[in-house]
Amino acid sequence: MAPTRTVPDLSFLLDHTSHVLRTRMAAALAEIGLTARMHCVLVHALEEERTQIQLAELGDMDKTTMVVTVDALENAGLAERRPSAKDRRARIIAVTDRGAEVARRSQEIVDGVHSEALAALSETERATMLSALEALATGHLAAPSDPPAPCGAARRARERTRTP
Repeated sequence: MAPTRTVPDLSFLLDHTSHVLRTRMAAALAEIGLTARMHCVLVHALEEERTQIQLAELGDMDKTTMVVTVDALENAGLAERRPSAKDRRARIIAVTDRGAEVARRSQEIVDGVHSEALAALSETERATMLSALEALATGHLAAPSDPPAPCGAARRARERTRTP
């Protein structure tokens, strides 16, 4: 017999709505030739001088994904890697004039997708939901737990004994 659920499945609700929002965002940004990652890099690179590593952290991307994303932005003429004015050893991602215009347009698209999603709620529900999600994202759920150790990781490998 299956256990009785006593509260709504928060994991399902967050996963499902997040998945649907991401797919809608991807489709909307694809209309102007961008991905959500490309949008993220452009917007954050416009805010201030940032290195590729800083932008990867802001966008929650690994190094390989970040390199591929910046390569795509460079190939599209939207951004370029340049030496930092603050640290000659560092390279920053500089947004081109065309990239700044695309970022402006992509931010309008992102805002529109978000507004569309929130339109299903009353003004009070929107405010409550956004406040609650922000409290979770900056508080109790601000950082993921460390992943569990793989099975058997705590065990030491058996030593083989040689017989002469």
